[in-house]
Amino acid sequence: MTSTNFKVGIVPVTPFQQNCALVWDETTRQAAVIDPGGDVPLIRGQIERLELDVTGIFLTHGHFDHAGGAAELAAALGIPIQGPGIGDEFLLGDLEGQGRKFGIPAQNCVPDAWLSHGDEITLGGETFAVRHCPGHTPGHMVFLSRALNFGIVGDVLFRGSVGRTDFPGYGDHEQLIAAIKRELLVLPDDFSFICGHGPGSTIGAERRTNPFLQG
Repeated sequence: MTSTNFKVGIVPVTPFQQNCALVWDETTRQAAVIDPGGDVPLIRGQIERLELDVTGIFLTHGHFDHAGGAAELAAALGIPIQGPGIGDEFLLGDLEGQGRKFGIPAQNCVPDAWLSHGDEITLGGETFAVRHCPGHTPGHMVFLSRALNFGIVGDVLFRGSVGRTDFPGYGDHEQLIAAIKRELLVLPDDFSFICGHGPGSTIGAERRTNPFLQG
């Protein structure tokens, strides 16, 4: 990443160890939270410890482990929620039901603004392009910065794997692979990213070794 001011911290939340991301400008302390899936007191504790001025919440998609704590955190901090795409509206309206299946508390969420392919958002003082990558969910968005050579890709692409697509009625593996090739594999080999679960990677490493992207 080219900016020495842009910082990223990961707060694993819920039993699914979802990577809630805190991004901020080291000088101004202005920050954003991406995918606060739960464990809101833990997230707030990190915000306070780092003395961040959080101005917004951004969601990559509508699964409860990514969005289940968004409404609570937004109310506590008095900040807006943006994203994901409107295709995930049905998921955000049933976050409580999703969480209940796993015994994990979640709150339904209505974002202040939906995100669309081609939008630009500001995270930690830096501009990120919003790209639509459906397949895992219909409205999944990823956030990419060419200037930083860095992105946040939610549950689209993982180190050595890709997002699940076995969700009845809306998962689509072919659509997901097409989105990865169209939006992510066009990026430079040294473009780094953090994903929704587990360690991050680079586009080049996944291009070479990810078994789902070969052939």
